[in-house]
Amino acid sequence: MENKGILFVVSAPAGCGKDTILNEFFKRNKTAGYAVSATTRAPREGEVNGVHYHFLTVEDFKSKIGAGEVLEYTEYCGNYYGTLKKSVDDLINSGKDAVLKIEVEGAMNIRKKFPDACLIFILPPSLEVLENRLRGRATETEEKIKERTNQAKTELKFAENYDYVIVNDDLNEAVEDMLSVFRAEKLRKQRCEEIIKNISGEKH
Repeated sequence: MENKGILFVVSAPAGCGKDTILNEFFKRNKTAGYAVSATTRAPREGEVNGVHYHFLTVEDFKSKIGAGEVLEYTEYCGNYYGTLKKSVDDLINSGKDAVLKIEVEGAMNIRKKFPDACLIFILPPSLEVLENRLRGRATETEEKIKERTNQAKTELKFAENYDYVIVNDDLNEAVEDMLSVFRAEKLRKQRCEEIIKNISGEKH
């Protein structure tokens, strides 16, 4: 019988490079899959529905909440973000690790429902670097950049509630750090109890 996958939650303030890290991570780790989140915000240029997010109307989002199809949700900068139950269940039940990219409030809600989930927080080298990265996107107004920087200061306070912290100062090192976290979680004693029992049983 194939073991179920592990649920990993990745959070970071906007501009920390979590998308870039995850894109590289998935190229090097084929045992994990991206549990696509749902959002009511408009797609950015190049984003594909069902790949980057499930882009929903506010009405559709609320309908799924009412039907129990959303594990957690939060409102962030005027838009709803949430985790669809089916996205997580399909991956974990197939034996693949499910990776959620969600905001800090949602991550805390996931931790309550899934105590065994592994939470990873990505930090910028500094707030100054973060602000420069946001400007480098050339997709945000100055007012929005200030808003996201202030939001980042609030989110950073949640880092202590996560299991692992990765500083994105160098992309390759950050990706290697994430790969190491996944390898380490696979080796936790609590996750290997079935293997221990099987091996012990073979010796009798």
